[in-house]
Amino acid sequence: MILASAHPVSLLLSLAAALAYAVPALGARALGGQAARRVLLLAWALHAALIVWNLHSAAPRFGFASALSVMVWLVLTVYLIERQYYPQLGTRWALAGFGSAAIVLTLLFPGAPLPATSSPWLPLHFALGIAAYGMFAAAVAHAWLMTRAEAQVRHAEAPGTGVPLLTLERLMFRFVWAGFVLLTLTVLAGTVFGELLYGSVHTAWRWDHKRVFTVLSWLVFAVLLIGRSRFGWRGRRAVRVLYTGAGLLLLGYVGSRFVLEVLLGRAA
Repeated sequence: MILASAHPVSLLLSLAAALAYAVPALGARALGGQAARRVLLLAWALHAALIVWNLHSAAPRFGFASALSVMVWLVLTVYLIERQYYPQLGTRWALAGFGSAAIVLTLLFPGAPLPATSSPWLPLHFALGIAAYGMFAAAVAHAWLMTRAEAQVRHAEAPGTGVPLLTLERLMFRFVWAGFVLLTLTVLAGTVFGELLYGSVHTAWRWDHKRVFTVLSWLVFAVLLIGRSRFGWRGRRAVRVLYTGAGLLLLGYVGSRFVLEVLLGRAA
């Protein structure tokens, strides 16, 4: 059983973080806003400790669930920082639920060990890629908030976010730019230094599912940014293109690894 094979410290941190996330996700109203936010902050800190511990363990593993876990943690980090600048931003307790689910998935599907022949720089390459995922996930979250707020305005309702639409749109594109830069660096590193990073298991560029979807997503994001700067794309058109690129990117690594690890039962 996977839970029994996990390191005791990793298992303890995982259970503590998942439980801490579950408390505000399920009982925010009973706790009250301030108390629930404190528990959410505790869960975020435990999650960070879990990520650091797993990265520095004797046999680090990585898979689709690990990628989702770090991505959710990055989105929560963005949210906690934004709350300092925009106190009127409503608390999204669903994020706590996503955090709890991602940690449980990591326990059930820990992924494959990193190649023994890989470079010590390989974790940095993974970090760039997951950071790109996190930035685009934050952009998607802002796009959803913007779309919801716009619908509320159309129906003469007060926007639930408390943040102006133009501010949400500006933040969304900032995260798209940040994600695009990180994704570009990730693709370049994998292309130019692939053999150095992965060792003998990576000898040449291969057009597998991961690379095809990643390149397609990069092209979609490039079109979105060009459309924004040259043609002033905004609103629903920009959101649709963002969703398309994010979907392709999700299929690029998380989707392909999910198929290999869960549906096909293969470690790599």
